[in-house]
Amino acid sequence: MPTRIRSMTLAVSCLAAALLCAGAPAWAQLAEGRDYRLLTPARPTSSPKKIEVVEFFSYACPHCARFDPLVSAWVAKQPKDVVFKRVPVSYGRDAWMNLARTYYALEATGDLGKLDGALFRAIHDEHRNLFEEQSIADWVGKQGGDARGFANAYVSFGVNNQTVQADQMAQDFAIDGVPTLAVNGRYVVITPAQEDEQQRLRELLALTDKVIAMARAAAPRTTAHAGAKAPAAKKR
Repeated sequence: MPTRIRSMTLAVSCLAAALLCAGAPAWAQLAEGRDYRLLTPARPTSSPKKIEVVEFFSYACPHCARFDPLVSAWVAKQPKDVVFKRVPVSYGRDAWMNLARTYYALEATGDLGKLDGALFRAIHDEHRNLFEEQSIADWVGKQGGDARGFANAYVSFGVNNQTVQADQMAQDFAIDGVPTLAVNGRYVVITPAQEDEQQRLRELLALTDKVIAMARAAAPRTTAHAGAKAPAAKKR
């Protein structure tokens, strides 16, 4: 084949490849083992008709504290077919277990929304020693929370059961560090290797967006994208 023809053929092939890549969805570039870890079999989710994103975290973790405002803003922008769930882990540490119980106790009393971010700040910015039941209950009361209700919930069977299930879930997902995000019980997002922490956490969320898109594409057609309308019923 003459050199000129070979060059033209190569150019056409490169152009076709470029057009193909340009038309491919962003998630098509994801790679298992680099961007996400596949859970086989997939774990059940709490919201089967939604795309469930789970954040494994601990109030004791400084990285989770810095991630909290970023992930909170990110959650607020998610479409209606995405549901967000948080799972506090303990890794068998007493202080972390107490804070996991705190999360579920605050949820039970309805004070979680008011005190969630404040607890991160109290521990990591104010360096408060909030790792034992009494000190946490006192702090909840001083913050305007339901101290008595918190104390009752903290030692309740329900909260104890939730903390045990949370640690079991972390084991089932093989979560070896926090914060970690998992999508639809099937994909554990791998935190990007980036020295700058803020940049790393932002890239983690951007990567999670792509994994969500991949999960959406793989979901049954009954899971509609936010904003999409179901076909109108035929008249009989």
